Amino acid sequence: MTTVFDVAKYILDNYGTMSAMKLQKLIFYSQAMSLVWDDVPLFEDDFEAWAKGPVCRALFNAHKGKFFLKNSDFLNPYKPNISNLSTEQKETINTVVDSLKDYPPYVLSDMVHKEKPWLEARGDLPQGARCQNIITKNSMLEYYLEHWT
Repeated sequence: MTTVFDVAKYILDNYGTMSAMKLQKLIFYSQAMSLVWDDVPLFEDDFEAWAKGPVCRALFNAHKGKFFLKNSDFLNPYKPNISNLSTEQKETINTVVDSLKDYPPYVLSDMVHKEKPWLEARGDLPQGARCQNIITKNSMLEYYLEHWT
């Protein structure tokens, strides 16, 4: 199976410099649409419902302290391998990223803040609180199957 690091490397190598926040959101939506279109997750890691939107903790730990990601070199310790991605997975990622790449990261964050998977995972936490609440793959599948197809 592919890893979140494979997906991150693929996006950065093909779409260039972006903020860490934007990369997180693009990977979140790529994961969601892989569940909907391909019937399988891109990778096993879960997303947590953080204050500024979904965050994959493993990827966060890799880019922690970096705002702009100029290339995928920071991923080298995780040994990402783009060849782990199938043609179908690349098509899903490309479709998602092509449709969202022109949005600034704060717009992507605002989008997800209005969507049920993030809202459910956040529960009653106060605004700005960091949480450990998982956005389940099942909640992603159910919501995006209904709203993005």
